[in-house]
Amino acid sequence: MVVAKKWILAKHFDGNPQPSDLILQTEELPETLKDGEILCEAVWLSVDPYMRIFPQEQGNVMIGTQVARIVKSNNSKYPVDTHVVADLGWRSHSVVNDDSKLLKLPDMGDLSLSLALGTMGMPGMTAYFGLLKKCEPKSGEVVLVNAAAGAVGNVVGQIAKLKGCKVIAFAGTEEKCTWLKDELGFDHVFNYKLIDLAKALDIAAPDGIDCYFDNVGGDFTSVVLKHMKFSGRICICGSISTYNANAKNPACGPYPYLDIIIKALNLRGIMVHSFKDYFPEGQKQMLEWIQKGLIKTKETVTEGFENMPSAFFGLFKGSNIGKAVVKV
Repeated sequence: MVVAKKWILAKHFDGNPQPSDLILQTEELPETLKDGEILCEAVWLSVDPYMRIFPQEQGNVMIGTQVARIVKSNNSKYPVDTHVVADLGWRSHSVVNDDSKLLKLPDMGDLSLSLALGTMGMPGMTAYFGLLKKCEPKSGEVVLVNAAAGAVGNVVGQIAKLKGCKVIAFAGTEEKCTWLKDELGFDHVFNYKLIDLAKALDIAAPDGIDCYFDNVGGDFTSVVLKHMKFSGRICICGSISTYNANAKNPACGPYPYLDIIIKALNLRGIMVHSFKDYFPEGQKQMLEWIQKGLIKTKETVTEGFENMPSAFFGLFKGSNIGKAVVKV
């Protein structure tokens, strides 16, 4: 008998996520698999900011992606010990009856399988396609990225450097800023909590910004738009500054439409799953860059399935550097 552990959304988040919003439960899975079914055991699980705002039914298992090992199979295409990536939620074990939900991991050599949730997974593909297809940076241009020490932001900055761009990055701690400056080699790095944003941009980009990759939104973006070059390109990836807004603490700020009009800015949002058919292309390139040392990876690892909530809550406190993952 297999006893699966699962985290349930007990009530919808209101403001900052709270421990009482999530409940750990167990579930007995059937001992015998039906034809075509597969039993997956989570090895690595992802926590991501989108989980805070994605529509979810109260009482359901928390959504999320995991790297899982197949421990029992009645499906010839997926033998035992195969590793897959799948959107199975916050579960330790899952019975899968639709193998289209599973994606076999590419040969990653000596790299950690957890990278399939980060640099080679959804965040890495968001950075890859968001920057290259939405912003289309050219050598010599100025690229600004905020939340630059996060799972998406650090990859955006590194790809921009590979493309010959000048990178301006913002993060929220001195430790993160040191990593971005000293290890990743970004050109200008600022702790947004300690500086005047407008003055920092006057220094770092006196002639304006060509490409802006936005993970933060809110007041930060309202300031940046005033420093964009005419016909500048913007990829709207996230708005984490507003995710925990509620009726008591509503998101508010200047309306940026006049800046968008006057500068003829090109704003494009990204939902990375619209590029799903092109993931193999992006993953192949990302793997090559990682293996050649051109893209560096960093993870914040939380040990234990029971600690999924604390890893998740830490995202909104800026606790992670690079990709936040949970090791089972």
